[in-house]
Amino acid sequence: MASKEPEHEQREDEEAAPAEDEDTGGQFAPVVRLEEVAVTTGEENEDAILDLKAKLYRFDKDGNQWKERGVGSVKLLKHKENGKVRLVMRQAKTLKICANHLIGPTMTVQEHAGNEKSCVWHAADFADGELKDEMFCIRFGSVENCKSFMETFQEIAENQKSKEENEDASATAGLLEKLAVEEKKADDSSGKPVALEKEANADTEKESEPPAAA
Repeated sequence: MASKEPEHEQREDEEAAPAEDEDTGGQFAPVVRLEEVAVTTGEENEDAILDLKAKLYRFDKDGNQWKERGVGSVKLLKHKENGKVRLVMRQAKTLKICANHLIGPTMTVQEHAGNEKSCVWHAADFADGELKDEMFCIRFGSVENCKSFMETFQEIAENQKSKEENEDASATAGLLEKLAVEEKKADDSSGKPVALEKEANADTEKESEPPAAA
């Protein structure tokens, strides 16, 4: 005959244990209070012109080969005040910057040979905290995204070139205007109006002429 003692002990344990939802009356205060911290990305004063998923490669000159730089989101950001546009790409998981450079007026982007989803360009990149002359290759998930990136990139470079030419023209015009003002001041500083000076010079010439023969 089997003993019922284990079953009896189990019932006593169940009666002694408090219910899961039972309020024991204990209150626990948090050991550490966490305050909200504002996180800045450096992109607060910029507007995103383009934002696409892609994989970035950097050409290793020493090894003479392409090396993966990161997979993530590539953005073309326009500054709200000065109008300059930069390319920024961060790795998807770590958010580490793998590309960060301005798009200048002399920059060009072209399709990578043999791959319609990839394109290449040169840039003075600042991703590692110092300017480095890099050659990048970026690969998109579709041909359409690659074309959109190339067209937007090239359009920005041409706009920067036009802007730079206009600034140079304005600077030249300002310089010429300044020189004209300085020349006018130099004429006025002689103390005589230009017309009076001409008359005085004419009288002097007449006095210096020999008298006519009688």
